[in-house]
Amino acid sequence: MKGEMKDGVRLPSREDSLPKRFYKAADVTKTDAGWAVQLDGRGIRTPMKSALAVPTEALARLIAQEWAAQGERIDPATMPLTRLAHGAIDAASANREAVLAEVVKYAGTDLLRHRAAESALAERQAEAWDNHLRWAENVLGARLPAVTGIMPAETSPQALDALRSRAAGYDNWQLTALMQATALTTSAVLGFALVEGVATAEDIFEASRVDEDYQIAHWGEDFEAKKRAGHLKAECLAIGEMLGALKS
Repeated sequence: MKGEMKDGVRLPSREDSLPKRFYKAADVTKTDAGWAVQLDGRGIRTPMKSALAVPTEALARLIAQEWAAQGERIDPATMPLTRLAHGAIDAASANREAVLAEVVKYAGTDLLRHRAAESALAERQAEAWDNHLRWAENVLGARLPAVTGIMPAETSPQALDALRSRAAGYDNWQLTALMQATALTTSAVLGFALVEGVATAEDIFEASRVDEDYQIAHWGEDFEAKKRAGHLKAECLAIGEMLGALKS
């Protein structure tokens, strides 16, 4: 998109700041580090200068497709799987303790715990969320009672330990998926449900939208809100796509 004009001069656009495409073809190859993504036969690096290599050929090919689909400029916003790979290789591997702490921090403010006093919305929340909380208690060992209001809910040390212990058993790719899904949905429970395979990416996105969908049904939706929701859904689906490719 061209930049706006001011006093007869075209202002730089976001696209102008993106790096130009410097390669013709993207492909994958098997290496000692895993399946590496290559551009014109040369390996590429993460922001921390590690090789962009992933555990499975299926995931490597999906990432290569993102690179192949770029136009004259390389836009990271259109490459969610590449960004997830960067997170797993650079962040999760080097800062596991910080990532674990970030996930556990959501326990007290988990979306699924905070209910409206209004009966109609509260009923929708209960229908969409109660089964997830029961699953968290029965399978993850974390009892996270629902509360009314938005203030952080009291969380037992046992629940926090259970969530941390479960997440600590994940590899760097699963942990990255958990962290990103948790941040996108503002719910660690939904993040765990996705990684554990008891809910799809579509499922957890829809569950995270109960409040917004209720408001839209009553007041409508503006363009910016719709655009943001579409972006969040695409990011969420990419996490599910990555988890599926890791199993291939």
